[in-house]
Amino acid sequence: MATDYDEVRSDVKESQDRSLEALQSANAPDARSVVRELDEADSLDDSIVPGGEFVAEELIVQVIPQAEDEFTCYSCFLVRHRSQIAREKNGHAYCVDCEG
Repeated sequence: MATDYDEVRSDVKESQDRSLEALQSANAPDARSVVRELDEADSLDDSIVPGGEFVAEELIVQVIPQAEDEFTCYSCFLVRHRSQIAREKNGHAYCVDCEG
């Protein structure tokens, strides 16, 4: 009698069926409820800061325009005093820190 070695053995097949039945009968949540819970958690995360506190304040920042004796470095984009210009090229100024 020829033996088919690709066929699953009967004892392995039975244990697979039993484990599948155990998984199906377990109280596992369905996919929709898991997605719903994740969406609810994401909506709560929007107002929580890393410390876990709720922030209900609006940040107000006063923007001060660049003065005549200041420039913006074309490399690091920081506003610096004119005394820190290292070089100017093609109308762009570079600070001492960026030019090293």
